[in-house]
Amino acid sequence: MKSDDNEIKEWWNEASEYYQTELNDTKPETVRYGPFGSTERKLKLIGRVKGKRVLEVGCGGGQCSIALAKAGAECTGIDISDKQLEYARSLAKKNDVRVEFIRSSFADISKLKLKKYDVVISVFALQYAKDLIKLFIRLYSLLKDKGLLVFSLDHPFYLTMSSTDLRMSDSYYRIGKFKETEKWPDGSKHTFIMYKRKVSDIYNDLVKAGFYVETIIEPLDLDDKFWGPGYRRKLVRLIGPTIIFKARKVANRPQ
Repeated sequence: MKSDDNEIKEWWNEASEYYQTELNDTKPETVRYGPFGSTERKLKLIGRVKGKRVLEVGCGGGQCSIALAKAGAECTGIDISDKQLEYARSLAKKNDVRVEFIRSSFADISKLKLKKYDVVISVFALQYAKDLIKLFIRLYSLLKDKGLLVFSLDHPFYLTMSSTDLRMSDSYYRIGKFKETEKWPDGSKHTFIMYKRKVSDIYNDLVKAGFYVETIIEPLDLDDKFWGPGYRRKLVRLIGPTIIFKARKVANRPQ
């Protein structure tokens, strides 16, 4: 039987080509936080990164790391998918920036150097973390004192809604592992896994890991032309698909 990590890796290896073709951001200039979730250029959650060390967790095709590298950051991106990283390395070369890309599961990032990074960023990746608080504790140990963690996710409320009839189709309290078999247009079947959590679960895990949560943002940028296709705007206007957390490492993490 395959582990969850292996199934997630396999899904992204299989989906990478379609995903990168669909998004097709070949000259990334800013961090895009998610569907209708706006950009770093507008939100200014990270601020100036010139000379800072940045770790991107679940970097996918590397667009965020490349954009930050263009702004002067020293970037490292990790991802579980070989295909995504292959694309990321190629894209970094095309954009004439140096980014270190490492294949790693969330469980293996503890091998990275402790207290090295000024900023950790993650865009729509932490929903694939089975044990979120353990991951937050790892990220806490990788950040320098007062280091910044900024990440975005599917908005948990959005995941309860049906895009067909715009009504709630699932319980907000049905949390944990979500697994389904997808049938793609070519007739092939693929297993998709993610982990659903309430907003309070995410917030409380951050606090338990030692972070001070500076802000939670529920953006709605209807001008989004990048992530927009595939989302029904009538539903988006009711509840935006993206939620963003900004948290700071504080001293003396609770044991």
